[in-house]
Amino acid sequence: MNLQDYEKVKAESLQLFEKAHIILTEKEKNGLEVADFGLNKIEDTGLQLITYVNTDLVCAKELALLPYQTCPEHKHPKRDFDEGKEETFRCRYGTVYLYVEGEETKNRRMNPPQGDEEYYTAFNEFILLPGEQYTIYPNTLHWFKAGSEGAVVSEFSTRSTDESDVFTDPRIKRIPEIK
Repeated sequence: MNLQDYEKVKAESLQLFEKAHIILTEKEKNGLEVADFGLNKIEDTGLQLITYVNTDLVCAKELALLPYQTCPEHKHPKRDFDEGKEETFRCRYGTVYLYVEGEETKNRRMNPPQGDEEYYTAFNEFILLPGEQYTIYPNTLHWFKAGSEGAVVSEFSTRSTDESDVFTDPRIKRIPEIK
């Protein structure tokens, strides 16, 4: 991702946090992570996040998704110190379409990003509106996508080790690279 795209997405994400009435410090705003997952199509596949705390026991983050932006399918596998990350998503703004392993929802509302369908296998749909939440258990494949207005999600979880996430798409690079 180039610096110009990074700055544009960062600004749009900060506007989403404002719409959700999420108050951030300047340090948090400056530390906003913009992840394009190495695919260089941030508008379709990406995630913007702020980590408040990440200790050996707990983690709290704010996630922003641009309109129709997708966080790609992944799972949090067993780690040396636990069975894998457990996380609860609470929608704060917009609509979040969450897909997890299980029986495929007929007539689901969203689809994976065009051209990347082969890398998505979880189609049990949960639609989260502001104030609604869902808990994803360890080692569960999942992906999520924002609706037309974008979305903001608060994530509460056990310790986060993003570098250990397992993505269905082998092209994914979890740690962002700004060029």
